[in-house]
Amino acid sequence: MSRQHAHHHEHGPEHGYDHPHPRASLRHRLAHLLTPHSHESAGRVDSALESSARGLRALWVSLAVLGVTALAQAAVVVASGSVALLGDTVHNAADALTAVPLGIAFVLGRRAATRRFTYGYGRAEDLAGVAVVLTIAASAAFAGWTALGRLLDPRPVEHVPAVAVAALVGFAGNEWVARYRIRVGRAIGSAALVADGLHARTDGFTSLAVLLGAGGAALGWRFADPVVGLAITAAIALVLRDAAREVFRRVMDAVDPALVDRAERALARVPGVRGVGELRLRWIGHRLRAEVAVVVDGGATVREAHRIAVDAEHALLHAVPRLTAALVHADPEPVPGETDPHLALAHHAAG
Repeated sequence: MSRQHAHHHEHGPEHGYDHPHPRASLRHRLAHLLTPHSHESAGRVDSALESSARGLRALWVSLAVLGVTALAQAAVVVASGSVALLGDTVHNAADALTAVPLGIAFVLGRRAATRRFTYGYGRAEDLAGVAVVLTIAASAAFAGWTALGRLLDPRPVEHVPAVAVAALVGFAGNEWVARYRIRVGRAIGSAALVADGLHARTDGFTSLAVLLGAGGAALGWRFADPVVGLAITAAIALVLRDAAREVFRRVMDAVDPALVDRAERALARVPGVRGVGELRLRWIGHRLRAEVAVVVDGGATVREAHRIAVDAEHALLHAVPRLTAALVHADPEPVPGETDPHLALAHHAAG
């Protein structure tokens, strides 16, 4: 007997998976028993919208901070006429606009699945992550090219104190935005938002380059600005490596192996599950989906197999963070001498 069970579910914070506070465990259990535990689409939509809303809020708040930072730097540019600071200000303002494609992706991710896009629009978030990585690469190229140009044609830095203060403002603003975006991105499982946070960190590095270059110029070393610029280019390249690796893994459906281990342990504890077969996890935007085959008693009725499948799915939804949907396939426990019912499918998997 072969049985498939598809069910979708999403947990909000009230249905946390870790239960980290022992003193609240009794209260949590009572609330879990007394509160309607809906597995219907309304709960899924509410939780998904909340995650997207947090991502959008992080984008717009950080964009506002970057806007204020750019305006402060622009005021110093007007007063000092610093070409280096002008380049940094324009660079920061332009790179802040990477929030736009990511914001569009979060909005698209809220749309319901259609007959053409049967998994929904969550992948738009991963595409936005690719755009962020490309922007970081462009930032590294721009910083390196500018540094080489300054090395070949050194220019004096004027109004050093004002430039230094503006550079500090740029670094502080970008670093705050970086930490905020990375924290929220990791909280909701958005690789693209984490990459955008790393991107903001590269902008902070360019501001730091202006500060250190101005300090070196104040000490009379005319090559300080370009040399520091090259060092910052190397730092941006390291950030680019981390961001590219994060986004590449997400696009290639990679997950943390610890999540797979956690899911297998949860399934093994489900009554009626006698074995765990193929288990797959994949990200779609900042949400996880699962597909798994479990082994059940070959003599179980369809209803019994269905109950075990539902219990297995329920265990997964509680055990795996940000898992919103699971497809559970129940296979009968093999009997010695019995032909494997999946042999008829073997030739479809070849090649």
